[in-house]
Amino acid sequence: MNNQVKSALINSIIIIFFSLLILYASVWWRMNSQFSQGEAALRRGDFPGAIAGFESALHMYIPFNPTIEKAAAHLWSIGETNERLGDITRALIAYRSLRSSFYADHWLVTPGKAWIEKCDKKIAALIPLQHER
Repeated sequence: MNNQVKSALINSIIIIFFSLLILYASVWWRMNSQFSQGEAALRRGDFPGAIAGFESALHMYIPFNPTIEKAAAHLWSIGETNERLGDITRALIAYRSLRSSFYADHWLVTPGKAWIEKCDKKIAALIPLQHER
């Protein structure tokens, strides 16, 4: 391999590395921004804003990032709170949002399988209650 080919190969590797780094940083920043917006909406009592913020944060999935777990936990908590208050519709919205966010993040594997299973159980239990009202 001559020097020109080696140089082109090294430059290509460097360009790919920095492109991936920039992509990672962009996704990380957007995920944290959406999570912060969800938290702010939750503090204001803005149900749609909180759901949208946490759901959007989950859509910016980065494996092993603690913000993903925090966003999932917030959606679960919103669902449980509304369930306790008797607002089955809002509880279902939160649980379905959590479940569908992890399904949307599917690529080689589906992340959040434990969350999906928990949501499936909650949704199955709540759907009959929703139709009673």
